[in-house]
Amino acid sequence: MFFGVQSKALSKRNAVPLGKSLDALRSAWWIITINAHSDHPTCFVMTLQDVQRLASQDANGGAYWLNPPAYDRDEFREAWGRIGTVLTTTDASGTR
Repeated sequence: MFFGVQSKALSKRNAVPLGKSLDALRSAWWIITINAHSDHPTCFVMTLQDVQRLASQDANGGAYWLNPPAYDRDEFREAWGRIGTVLTTTDASGTR
């Protein structure tokens, strides 16, 4: 079984760079950690579909970003239970 996870560790609540194509993103799960170097980090657990749906692109059509209001939500905050729930109904690519 393959379990793809992309982890982004941020020292503070910043935007997450995603590159120039959302189609190039492959990991089924994304863990974004803010305050990563502190005694109180906070993790946000997201699916690939969450990241793609909530991403925004530079005004000039350049890079994609996941801005803090997109990931810093109660539904994602420390939502580790999402992984077990979706794993039972999702294949390795994140497709149900």
